[in-house]
Amino acid sequence: MQDHINLMPPTELDEIQKATEKIGFSMPSDAQAGSLLRTLSASKPGGLFLELGTGTGLSLAWILDGMDKEAKVISIDHDPELVSIAQKIFEKNERITILCADGDEWIPNARDQRFDLIFADAWPGKFRLLEETLALLKPGGYFVIDDMLPEPNWPEGHAEKAQQLIADLENNPELVLTKMNWSTGLIVAVKKSDGQS
Repeated sequence: MQDHINLMPPTELDEIQKATEKIGFSMPSDAQAGSLLRTLSASKPGGLFLELGTGTGLSLAWILDGMDKEAKVISIDHDPELVSIAQKIFEKNERITILCADGDEWIPNARDQRFDLIFADAWPGKFRLLEETLALLKPGGYFVIDDMLPEPNWPEGHAEKAQQLIADLENNPELVLTKMNWSTGLIVAVKKSDGQS
């Protein structure tokens, strides 16, 4: 199976990639992860989605491509240069809210919201405030992270942080998860329904 053939990328992707290359941003999510996010988003009609780590909007384009007309997505990043690119590209789409905000501050203040899918692609929500972020997930909702396969540019000590994150997810009784040695290393977890053993 050639999983990179005929991915049918979102229409905004080319413009985002050009803008991303222009500013030299080197940490965008790849097309395989995007393809999975699109599929998961399509499984939640009328859903409310959260992306932590907008970047320039590459993953956001894939999420949007899977959403139906009633679904909405909130995407958050603390970097104004990156956020401005995504805001410009998606400015006319009313289903998208892009916030330039510190995830460490935003997540605790969002405790009354519940999401059908959370893509945590930033330290807040992934390596920090994991428990608080998972509390924002609806029963049956997806929690998705990428970049879990070792990379040469990982700083010292990051491998241990990644292993601890995996262990925390594995030991969480509310989650059912699949670890995939694919793309950049993806984990997809689903929050169990209330009362599910």
